[in-house]
Amino acid sequence: MSRRPEPVPFAFVAEADQFRSNVTPPPRPRATRSQIAGRTLITLTIIAGFVGSLMFGLPALESGPRTTHQVQQSEASDGR
Repeated sequence: MSRRPEPVPFAFVAEADQFRSNVTPPPRPRATRSQIAGRTLITLTIIAGFVGSLMFGLPALESGPRTTHQVQQSEASDGR
């Protein structure tokens, strides 16, 4: 089996790290106030969703017999 003397195909991809351009990219445009406000509102909405799911989810994860036992005790104490 003979080896090929030419380089591996797509060797330029491996050499791309060595290439440095002298052309600087244009600066990124600054976000406007409305864009910042929109991003903030989206972030707050997502956080509120997480907090709401915890508020409604944690009571559902409590053990069932403990909550029914408390209800039975309160009904027994009311019937004296």
